[in-house]
Amino acid sequence: MNKILQFDWILLAAIVFLGGIGILALYSISPDAASGGYAFRQLIFFGCGMLGLVVFASFDYSHVQKYSTPLYFWMVAVLIGVLLWGKTVNGTEGWINLGIARFQPVEAAKPILILFLASFISKKKTELGELVRLVVSLVLASLLIMLVLKQPDLGSALVLTGIWAGMIFISGMRFKHFAVMLMIGVCAIGIGWSFLAPYQKDRIMTVIEPQIDPKGSGYNVIQATVAVGSGGIIGKGIGHGSQSQLNFLPEKHTDFIFSVISEELGLIGSFLVIFLYGVILYRLSRIASLARDNFGFLVTTGVMLMIFIQVVVNIGMNIGLLPVTGIPLPFLSYGGSSLLSMLLSFGLIMSIFLKKKSNAGLQVSLDRSLL
Repeated sequence: MNKILQFDWILLAAIVFLGGIGILALYSISPDAASGGYAFRQLIFFGCGMLGLVVFASFDYSHVQKYSTPLYFWMVAVLIGVLLWGKTVNGTEGWINLGIARFQPVEAAKPILILFLASFISKKKTELGELVRLVVSLVLASLLIMLVLKQPDLGSALVLTGIWAGMIFISGMRFKHFAVMLMIGVCAIGIGWSFLAPYQKDRIMTVIEPQIDPKGSGYNVIQATVAVGSGGIIGKGIGHGSQSQLNFLPEKHTDFIFSVISEELGLIGSFLVIFLYGVILYRLSRIASLARDNFGFLVTTGVMLMIFIQVVVNIGMNIGLLPVTGIPLPFLSYGGSSLLSMLLSFGLIMSIFLKKKSNAGLQVSLDRSLL
């Protein structure tokens, strides 16, 4: 109980507020609103996730480091299993049917990659040369990325790539190695294009001009931007959004939940959501700077990157600036896999915060330049 009282309550409040906004938006668009529909199930996921957050926060996060490598290889095995026996949803073979619910392993792959890279980078500083560490980390991260692309799930593969690149860069990379990484990235984009399904290529092309195929690949972008724009300053009110209520807006409970919020709560609601994400990112940056060791610093940085990338890409595709890639909006989009993975990740973040709080009088000198 004493540990709970020492939580970062600003961070926790921002998460709860976002979760509440998401549940409210899901309630307004639930096809079976009388029984709660999406909102009721999301509330259950959120409650379980918050319980998991408290449990994870009570652990010493440094003990998780020794499990990072087994978790990585377990994740590789699971993703291979998904390709062989997984359930296909919306063209992506990335789900495992558990009977009472479906589980999307790639949502667990994101925090597991963060843990693995944080452990690898902090441990291998003195064991491997600078460029070798860069290449080895890229190869190991690419194994997960290629398995996700094979599903195919372009959005999640981009998030995993961004996590790797961001963690490597922030941990202290020389400019010449950054240039090498940039060239590798350009080549990877060219190679990756051949792995994309036709509908994914169409989504990318319609960002430039959605009207090319207004009833096909451009339909989602057009309807989302109409919904965002029609909300005005104060919105049309909960349950009164024409695009969302009349089912013009596709995947409104997952990919386009931000469009629902913008239409029903207006510019004020949209800015509130963005402000809350800003609070979360700021608190994460503070916790990273106060972490007692490099592993804690890198884990917090990785989670911050995961949130930032998903928020930017999801909101970008809702307002027509980025391709529709199927990336959920953290704490808002419907789905237990994403919500539980996020909340459990923040349980570790809270453990990092608590360990710093309990050692407030001890000044620890951290070497942030690891590569």
